[in-house]
Amino acid sequence: MARRAFVMVEGASNTLLYVEAAQRLGLRPIILSADPARFDYLTPESFDATRVDTDNLEALICECSRLLLTYDIAGIAGAEEQFYATVGKLCQHFDMPGPNPTSVERCCDKFTQRQLLAEGGIPIPAYRLAASARDIESAAAEIGLPVVLKPAVGIGSVGVRLCRNVDELAEHTTYLLGGKHTWRSSPKILVEEFAQGPHYSAEMMGNEVIGIGAADFGPPPHFVSREYTYPAPLTNDEHRCVADVSLSCLRALSLGWGPSNIDLRWTKRGPVVIEVNPRLAGTPTPRLVDLAYGVDLVTEHTKLVIGEEWNLHRGHSQFAAARILLANRDGSLDWIGGENRAAAVPGVAEIKLYVKPKTPIVRKGDCGDRIGHVIVTSTTLDGIKPILQRAVDLLELSITPFPTIGSYLPPPSRVGEGKKPC
Repeated sequence: MARRAFVMVEGASNTLLYVEAAQRLGLRPIILSADPARFDYLTPESFDATRVDTDNLEALICECSRLLLTYDIAGIAGAEEQFYATVGKLCQHFDMPGPNPTSVERCCDKFTQRQLLAEGGIPIPAYRLAASARDIESAAAEIGLPVVLKPAVGIGSVGVRLCRNVDELAEHTTYLLGGKHTWRSSPKILVEEFAQGPHYSAEMMGNEVIGIGAADFGPPPHFVSREYTYPAPLTNDEHRCVADVSLSCLRALSLGWGPSNIDLRWTKRGPVVIEVNPRLAGTPTPRLVDLAYGVDLVTEHTKLVIGEEWNLHRGHSQFAAARILLANRDGSLDWIGGENRAAAVPGVAEIKLYVKPKTPIVRKGDCGDRIGHVIVTSTTLDGIKPILQRAVDLLELSITPFPTIGSYLPPPSRVGEGKKPC
């Protein structure tokens, strides 16, 4: 009898969680990737990796057909937004459960997403589409500064910046259109009203709101997430309002199969939708949801993919929070210390480092700036932040700045002290 396999197209920050979930369900994880070496952090015996052009649907169909000669493919999934519509097309080809590729493609184009949300009566920031410097300048004048400039297609805050005045607007326009930003197609830029207020993230499975978290960002003009807390400190009425708006987003975008993630800001006019992501949120959100609510989003998504019944019942209720570790300077990472002391703090659930010593650190103001995270739990909201700060304060890192004329070597810094990491 052929062994059952779980096929993933490329991977994301939560690939390891999917590999572990597949193994727990008795499946052999197989990753199809244009660069299998990027998964060298996984133990070789825990999965198989095959090199294939993942931008080519026909190549993926051929590879899956080849795998079917050896394996019983139980399901096909993906965790990376760029390939999620392709995953849906693969599932359709092989008559397997999967996301609607048309809905995913429309959602991944932020301009099209904005249009559909507006047609559905969903509160969103004022926006304009631009393809040139003149378009951007005109749109910003219509909306009024400050505005947010972002690529219409992309993830992880790559290329996203708050422009508070005409100089910042011109500077980021030059960055986006001057060859420094990588475009997969012709440049399409969104110019958006800056919605101001607390940031919340709704985690959905199917048509159910699993949890709502609060998020905090580092200093502007970038949007680098710095801290998450689940569940968010909302009143019952506020929670109901965010949940209702989030479910309305799914209806407007014809989503509702599998996981999705919705970012909102609570403004003077209530919750305003910043973005709808038609897939599972990246690290550390799935772990936080599991710790806070007892719902393992990765495992339940995997069950859905392979046609098994999922279980979204909340197993418990507590608070879980994460601090994202960010370098405070560019340079070569020498070492990160204090993990054992930080891990010994009561309430610390997880400390993960994403980079190895001698890794060059070049901050760009997006998700690539993350070097690790600390996750803690508590039975009370008031107790969570002191635990988190105590653990972070015990971590130290040493970064040697890149050589410059007249440079000096600063001392190692504590991740949580003095000048906050940005």
